[in-house]
Amino acid sequence: MNNNTQGEDHQPKKESLDSRFNQTLRNVQGLLKGRSIPGKVLLTRRLELFDNSGIQHQSPSYQRSYSQNDAARSNDRDKCMEGGVRNTNNSDSNATVNKLRSSASNIETSAREVKSVMGARSTDSARVLKFTKELSGQMIVVERLRELAWSGVPTYMRPDVWRLLLGYAPPNSDRREGVLRRKRLEYLDCVAQFYDIPDTERSDDEINMLRQIAVDCPRTVPDVAFFQQAQVQKSLERILYTWAIRHPASGYVQGINDLVTPFLVVFLSEYLDGSIDSWSISELSSANISNIEADCYWCLSQLLDGMQDHYTFAQPGIQRLVFKLKELVRRIDEPVSRHVEDQGLEFLQFAFRWFNCLLIRE
Repeated sequence: MNNNTQGEDHQPKKESLDSRFNQTLRNVQGLLKGRSIPGKVLLTRRLELFDNSGIQHQSPSYQRSYSQNDAARSNDRDKCMEGGVRNTNNSDSNATVNKLRSSASNIETSAREVKSVMGARSTDSARVLKFTKELSGQMIVVERLRELAWSGVPTYMRPDVWRLLLGYAPPNSDRREGVLRRKRLEYLDCVAQFYDIPDTERSDDEINMLRQIAVDCPRTVPDVAFFQQAQVQKSLERILYTWAIRHPASGYVQGINDLVTPFLVVFLSEYLDGSIDSWSISELSSANISNIEADCYWCLSQLLDGMQDHYTFAQPGIQRLVFKLKELVRRIDEPVSRHVEDQGLEFLQFAFRWFNCLLIRE
């Protein structure tokens, strides 16, 4: 008797659990089929009316509110489902199911895309805030800035960040403006001393070097119209020749002209808006052009000071890097390494330009 009673008591509980499970399952299926679209379901608090005594009749609760578009979509899908249930034709039922599945797939895809875009925007905003915080301090911690810049620098912050990371601008904000002014004047003095002179005052080697630079400048980024402007090529020529004269151990080597181009674009972006395709350097004053050239010159110098043996006689620095690349490929990808050897190729044949131009042409 007791066992029967317990079984009867247990049965309603089991049915209740089954009922709730089935209801939950239907809700999830409805969500997957697009009956309620994530991102458009709003939770609004329903406030109950208070009587004169100030006592609330019911506790506050929350309810779902849908936009009219959601309601229309939901009704349309309900009609489709009802039609599919009434229709005894298997092909029609399959078509309805396929349509619902397709709709659900499209909604899930859209939701993922929206989430991805929102995530990217929030990440960008967070990175901008971190950069702003680092750059606004009186004394910038260069190592922390370098670590932050590893994943990329916001476009409009690149000029300041590049000057700092290359050691051209000092980390102390109180000294920065004075140091930049002095360095820019020093560059102008070098141009006047080495470049703005007649050929009669140059040696034969200097004349040949200047002639080679003048030949290479029009070849620099030939597929970008901006670099074909005569004034841009003249700026490149001044920067490269001045650097070569002041670094006689290497002098000018083909490939260094490519290394100037990123600096030129970044520092010009402080003065010119829009796409590089619409830029015209003639819009800038001679003082601004001089400042841009000086920044390019000093940043190029800082960059090449750490790898000058790439451009000295026989270029031992590049040969050393090519050898390291060959060993690295042999260790991590034996089939590729063996294939290169079987074909009789030398890594120097295809990797030399990678290191000579730091992948700028690739």
